[in-house]
Order: sequence, then structure tokens, then C-alpha cells
Amino acid sequence: MIVRDAAVRRLDLGYFVRPAVEVGGPDPRIEPAYGYLVRRPEGLLLFDTGIGTVDPGTEAHYRPSRRPLATALDAAGVELDDITLVVNCHLHFDHCGGNPALAGRPIVVQRTELAVARGPGHTIPELVDFPGARYEELDGEAEIWPGVRIIPTPGHTAGHQSLVLRQSDGTVILAGQARDFASQYGSDELALRASRDGVPEPLPSVPGWLPRLVDLDPARVLFAHDGAVWEPRF
Repeated sequence: MIVRDAAVRRLDLGYFVRPAVEVGGPDPRIEPAYGYLVRRPEGLLLFDTGIGTVDPGTEAHYRPSRRPLATALDAAGVELDDITLVVNCHLHFDHCGGNPALAGRPIVVQRTELAVARGPGHTIPELVDFPGARYEELDGEAEIWPGVRIIPTPGHTAGHQSLVLRQSDGTVILAGQARDFASQYGSDELALRASRDGVPEPLPSVPGWLPRLVDLDPARVLFAHDGAVWEPRF
């Protein structure tokens, strides 16, 4: 996807198998792992870095197939050393797995997320505190580059965050795993619209962060585990 002020390129970083017990149905589900390369005048920003090495139990549980970050970047004409800034939507192993390959680069993360990730049971410790790890911790919203804003979107994790890119042809939101699917975001957006239109209750509940994203009037919303792109209906 190309926009006038920047190029936003989706990176295929592999996939994993989500077991049926987590899907809530009779069958497992194959989920892609996407990162996004963002070209800006300030440099190259990488949003999520792929599936990291995990312990044998997690490996057997999710059966991941990894595409190395360097390979994905090479397909985009970029090398690891070209990356200026890393943003992780959160620090689960399937989103921060390539971070150690980018040691020394600043990694933008919510303070809440980093604190939880350093505790037990959240992620793989070696993917968080590796040699050369350099974090820029945020407490809420922040403009990290001109026209590039971080917005907290908690739910999947307490410190989940999304990236907002203000472009001349419309706002692009990299929503990570704020929602698993574009269709879920679309349902939420429609429920919020119904509420604002005064449709009587009962109505579906929506995430607390949704009004903030909707009020940015996004032209496109992209996700970490879904290749579909949400766009407004008109």
C-alpha cells in the first residue's frame, strides 16, 4: 500500500496455528504474522518484528512457521541496519520476535506493557531484555514523529498500542492486535455509529479506545493477524 507522504509496506513474517481451544470452535485457525515498514522523512519505522524463538511447549502449542525478518526486509529493498525506529503493538512473542536483531535501535512501548512483559507468563524474557535493548517508554498518547502518533488500545494486553499515520490522502492506522480481524473492527465501528445516532439500547459494547480512533476519521485500518483492510463504507 502506497500513500503520498510515506510508503506503508506490509511484511509477511510467517504464520502460526491457533488451537481450537483458543479459537472457540471445532477447528484450529492459521493466523498470519504481519509487520509494517513505514517510510517517513525521519527514517524507516518498523511496526512489529515477527515471531520469536520460544520454549518447546509454546512451539508445540502454536506450531509457528517463521519468515526471518531480514528476509522480509530484503524483499522490500531494506536491510536491518536501515531501520531507524521500532514500535511494537505489544510484546507477545509473535510481535516482538525480531527485536533482538535490531539491538541498539529505540523500541517504542507503553510503560505498562514493558512492566507486564518483565513479569512471569506474559512473553519470552529473552525477547524483552536482550543485549542492546533500548526502550522508549510511553504513558499514553504521544507524537513520536511529525504526523506519527501512538494511541493506547488496551484489551488484548493492558499496554497494547496502535500507530496512527496522518497522510495527505487520509489517516492510516496500524492497529496491531487491537482486534484480530478487520471485520471485528468494522462491527465495533458500526455499533459506535448506531449509539451516536441515538439507536436505543441494547447495543453491542465497544472498546473504550474506539471513539478516539473513529474520531481520527481513518481512511484505512490494518491489522497484525488479518490481511483484510478496513475502509469506510463511503
